[in-house]
Amino acid sequence: MAKVISTLFISADGVAEIDPDWHFPYFDENMGRAVGEDYATADVLLIGRVTYDSFAGAWPDREAAGGDDAPFAKQLGDVRKVVVSRQPLEFSWRNTELIEGDLLDAVASLKADAGIRGILIPGSISVVQQLLAAGLVDELRLLVHPVAARKGRKLFDDGDAPYHLRMTATDVFPTGVIRVIYSPAAAPAKVGYDEVKDQVRGGK
Repeated sequence: MAKVISTLFISADGVAEIDPDWHFPYFDENMGRAVGEDYATADVLLIGRVTYDSFAGAWPDREAAGGDDAPFAKQLGDVRKVVVSRQPLEFSWRNTELIEGDLLDAVASLKADAGIRGILIPGSISVVQQLLAAGLVDELRLLVHPVAARKGRKLFDDGDAPYHLRMTATDVFPTGVIRVIYSPAAAPAKVGYDEVKDQVRGGK
């Protein structure tokens, strides 16, 4: 089964709708390496309409300009891109297609496709939220910035049950950004204060 991996820039207070004012000051070679590693996991990008419009409005021109970021822009152009939208769209960026049918059914089919190695979701908060709720996200790769954004859309919306996660890797960059990778996990056994009170230690 192909892995579904969500990669997000996120603030310390959980905002995943990035603002360039708090994001770019922390982007360095370490974050660039981490982003490159995330994209190397996948041969399919699954993106929402807003993310597609942002990407398609920038990366083809950057590829054509031939600057420092042109190789990455070419990588994005060459990869298969599946766009989530309820409306028909016409695409100008190569290797782009509209998702067919229901999102959850389509993602389950992509995961089961033997020809697909991995599916990466960059940004696209609403898509990630739907797939998290359906248990279809295999990894959350978060680049946590040392800033409380205080406004913007958060990754984890209100719901009836918590998402339990297992941390599989962490890295702390000199900028203060923390890269953390989570996988879904089963809920731990229920424990109350009486079961942990012996762990409380008073001061001297």
